[in-house]
Amino acid sequence: MDEIRETKDEIRDKIAKTLAPLTESEVEEKTRRIENRLFEFANFLEANIVLLYINSTSEVNSREILKRCFDYNKIVILPAFDTTKYEMKLMKVDNLDTDLTLGPRGILEPDSNRCNVAPIECIDIAIIPGVVFDEKGGRIGSGDGYYDRLIPKLSITTRKVALAFESQIIPIVHMESHDKYVDIIITEKRIIYKI
Repeated sequence: MDEIRETKDEIRDKIAKTLAPLTESEVEEKTRRIENRLFEFANFLEANIVLLYINSTSEVNSREILKRCFDYNKIVILPAFDTTKYEMKLMKVDNLDTDLTLGPRGILEPDSNRCNVAPIECIDIAIIPGVVFDEKGGRIGSGDGYYDRLIPKLSITTRKVALAFESQIIPIVHMESHDKYVDIIITEKRIIYKI
């Protein structure tokens, strides 16, 4: 168990070092390709209520995706984190400029004074962040287990989709019993369906 955790930390570090040399324009180009693939993806286009995320440094930037979702009249749900209980509240966000506040993880999240809690069973598609993935849908996230606890609560019909740079795909992610898989991964080069 501890050995797998150490390996995950090593993989997170390795991916951070792999991404670090990319120029801002390279990151923007790869992100734009991922975004375009997402907005051509039938499951995403058909979804009305979308769970998204606001990215940390090793995750695909979601800002333009969030803006574009409003252009497509999608209902946007974002997580608010409780770092003492390691839980998330899913909240409906109507305006990125007024409805977000800096959360305890140092990332913008829904302001509970302005946003309402959204029932998890209403989510049509969940965009799940991560640092590293494999082609079977294995994922390594931030290490706090927020999404590993969330994924089993999602409806069985809710697609779990990850966005990643091709360099974040590795041959195998060693999964622990509590780790959860995603169904689909969209990179700048391809769409990977869990096999």
